[in-house]
Amino acid sequence: MNIGAVLAVLKREFPAVSHSKIRFLEEQGLVTPQRTPAGYRVFCEADVERLRYALAAQRDSFLPLRVIRDRLAALDAGLEDDAPLPPQPASAGGGRMQLAELAALSGSTPEQVLELDRAGLIATDGGGRYPASCLAVVQLAGELTVHGLDTRHLRLMRSAADRQVDVVAQLTSPLRGRPNTPQDARGRERAVYAAGELSTLLSRLHGALVTSGVERLF
Repeated sequence: MNIGAVLAVLKREFPAVSHSKIRFLEEQGLVTPQRTPAGYRVFCEADVERLRYALAAQRDSFLPLRVIRDRLAALDAGLEDDAPLPPQPASAGGGRMQLAELAALSGSTPEQVLELDRAGLIATDGGGRYPASCLAVVQLAGELTVHGLDTRHLRLMRSAADRQVDVVAQLTSPLRGRPNTPQDARGRERAVYAAGELSTLLSRLHGALVTSGVERLF
């Protein structure tokens, strides 16, 4: 099947996947489709399964690409009869992590984590621990630096994200009740739900706008 057909299959499970994402995973060596004499990609079912595995590993277990590549290589070599995704660490389910744990789980060094902290991309709580959400930030920042992004670029992304958070705060403010009233708990619940929906939609819109802009480059 061609890349368009592969995209249609994968979008059922991964709505945010794009042509550029599939091409990127190919460039990283996670999949190697055949080529027609004219140079067009031809994917087989095994290629689609490898892509599905890689996308699920990133989404569900926050695995870096190098770890995913190693696991697929082990599977290809018959070193593993099956390569199930490792369970998401308990710390990533809503708990908090010390510096060493965050570095280990993200595949980074403590100094790399501290650099992101100093740049304002992540922050600790009063006890010096990092929220679980920092894990994805550290992993994605690590992958982006491979492509030449530096701290200055990452700060710009932090600023853009903060502006989106301001939009969410503004839109959910009317849903919150007065503090310490019976309506407060219900209003807070509605606000939290709406904030989650808005966060997802804003992230999807941002991704779509970036994809559209990149496509215009070529």
